[in-house]
Amino acid sequence: MNQLDQQVAQRLTRFYMLALTVIAVLSITGLLFIRRTLSDHNNDGRVVNVAGRQRMLSQRLTKLALLRTEGILTVDTASFPALLNTWSQSHTQLRNGTLRMEKEYVVRKSRQIDRMFTQIEPVFQSIYGSLVQINNPSATEDQKKTALHTILRAEPSFLEQMNAIVFQFDKESFERVKSLEQVEWVLSASTLLTLLIEAFLIFRPVVTHTKDVIRKLTESDEALRIVNEDLAVANADLEVTNRRLVDTQRELVRATEEKYRLQLEEENIRSAGLLEGQEEERRRFAREIHDGIGQMLTGLKLQAEKLKVIPFPEPKHRQRFEELCEQIYDVIQSTRQTSHNLMPSVLGDFGLGAALQFLAEQTARSSGIQVIFEGTDNENRLSPAVEIGLYRIAQEALNNAIKHAEAQRIRINWQHSDTKTVLLIEDDGKGFSLKSTSKENRKIQATNGLENMRTRARMLKGELTIASKVKKGTKVTVQLPDTTS
Repeated sequence: MNQLDQQVAQRLTRFYMLALTVIAVLSITGLLFIRRTLSDHNNDGRVVNVAGRQRMLSQRLTKLALLRTEGILTVDTASFPALLNTWSQSHTQLRNGTLRMEKEYVVRKSRQIDRMFTQIEPVFQSIYGSLVQINNPSATEDQKKTALHTILRAEPSFLEQMNAIVFQFDKESFERVKSLEQVEWVLSASTLLTLLIEAFLIFRPVVTHTKDVIRKLTESDEALRIVNEDLAVANADLEVTNRRLVDTQRELVRATEEKYRLQLEEENIRSAGLLEGQEEERRRFAREIHDGIGQMLTGLKLQAEKLKVIPFPEPKHRQRFEELCEQIYDVIQSTRQTSHNLMPSVLGDFGLGAALQFLAEQTARSSGIQVIFEGTDNENRLSPAVEIGLYRIAQEALNNAIKHAEAQRIRINWQHSDTKTVLLIEDDGKGFSLKSTSKENRKIQATNGLENMRTRARMLKGELTIASKVKKGTKVTVQLPDTTS
């Protein structure tokens, strides 16, 4: 008996230790990834330095141009053509997004910086052309003085705009580093908290309780054996034996119910882990699509737009080129849509109400179906897990209403206050019969993801109800206990 208890306890211990080890390894891997990303952000300092150097080079070239035009000797031994070449190359590389120095540095630019480079480009070209004119030995004195006048007139504007670009680079770099540091702290705290909760609230109680159940089952079996022996020895002890049998049966029922409850709890924990893993994987895919494929497609679009100024030998070539540009734009839009569906940024930034409203608008545009959002304006945010769970339920319900119910009008109602939290999705589709138990209907329900919605509601400790009649639409309601962030 003791040997059986020890075997079961050791087996459960190995299982949970393996689970804890896997969680720890994944957490450390995530932390190392964030550390490496933060290290990459340090390269932004080099970009800021080069952008700042452009201001110094501009002033130095202006000084040398002035001295050269006026014929004044200077102790500055720097090569005017070399400085001009360095200034021009640095500007071009900053504008194109790649610095080539001791190694290649990627210049991460926002749309605002792109616009600032577009605004400064005419000023740069004006100063650069004038500097080239001054450096030209065959230029006349009048031409050089005209070029110098152009430089002196354009330089203040260039310095002011370049100064704004430098500060914008520095601001965006600081914001990225600050954001990643916050993610690192949240990830570290969440991982440690998960490990502590699993160790103290799951591992030890489950092992102890399982040992007790096994011991009690073994004792019950032994009691039954003794009762059977007593029955064989004397019929006089029949009444006592029967009472013991009844007691034993009650103990077995209680043990079976306890075992079923444990299995149900384990299933809930497993389902929660799977859903959490799915959301994390969606979040990672959305990040990779947006930061990887999205950026590459944007770069491809910019490169394609630069080719528009090139003349084509035949009109049909120009038409095919325009069609290619439209296809690139469609791919970019599809990529953004896919990234948003995986993990909408508006959900984390503005909360569930804004995310549901955006989902309704987006679904209406893409499907042509009337989707109405009704919600209360409440600044109290729910926890991230609750918000993403409710958002996925709304997504699934909308998808079912469009693809399976063939609805023409869908209403999303979101109510959140200090006393209640209710999400309702109602459509005017063809509906279905909840009483049907046929295989075909069960397949339809599985396809529509009803079980997935029920699982998510159960994980949120909420209640999900589905009301539907054939040709009279469907109404999905999720009601949660009082939950605030």
